[in-house]
Amino acid sequence: MKKRNCIYRRKTKETDITIKLSIDGSGKTRIKTGIAFLDHMLELFAFHGFFDLEIQAKGDLAVDIHHTNEDIGIVLGEAFKKALGSKKGIRRFGDARVPMEEVLASVVLDINGRGFLDFKISTSVPAKEGYEIEDAKHFFDGFAKHLGMNLNISIEQANNDLHTVLEPVFKALGIALDQATQIDLRRKGVPSTKGIID
Repeated sequence: MKKRNCIYRRKTKETDITIKLSIDGSGKTRIKTGIAFLDHMLELFAFHGFFDLEIQAKGDLAVDIHHTNEDIGIVLGEAFKKALGSKKGIRRFGDARVPMEEVLASVVLDINGRGFLDFKISTSVPAKEGYEIEDAKHFFDGFAKHLGMNLNISIEQANNDLHTVLEPVFKALGIALDQATQIDLRRKGVPSTKGIID
């Protein structure tokens, strides 16, 4: 099987981000975004998805984390899209449910070429280390739209600790995306009756 690797860089006036990705990896990471909380979440995502992932990001963090956080989602989506190529043979769909204490995170996704995010949480959650639930939404939205993925995230029984709320989400996202990107040997072409996934 052809290696599904990618190096992708995006530079704007606000951020400079380079991502090195291997979809068929072992979960090794080297991540430096300048946002420690996001670094940890992305390490969990890559570990549980068996993705080798390196991220180097510089951004206007003196202003706030918004541009860097959102742009990392955008670049990660573009990297996965590029590494997947034509998407020939992929399973396309993935889903996972991961608990952490009383929190239950559910992630269901479809790599169909149409980026869309549906993010549901049962209650408000205070910020942690300068990171807010809205920041997570912006990250997931950029990731979903630039990969071309329907991404449905549901968080039940959320507590007051953002770490406990988002950790199972990132783990479930890794597991579900690993499922969706796996090659199904029965599938000879692109997994769409249209014959193409943009």
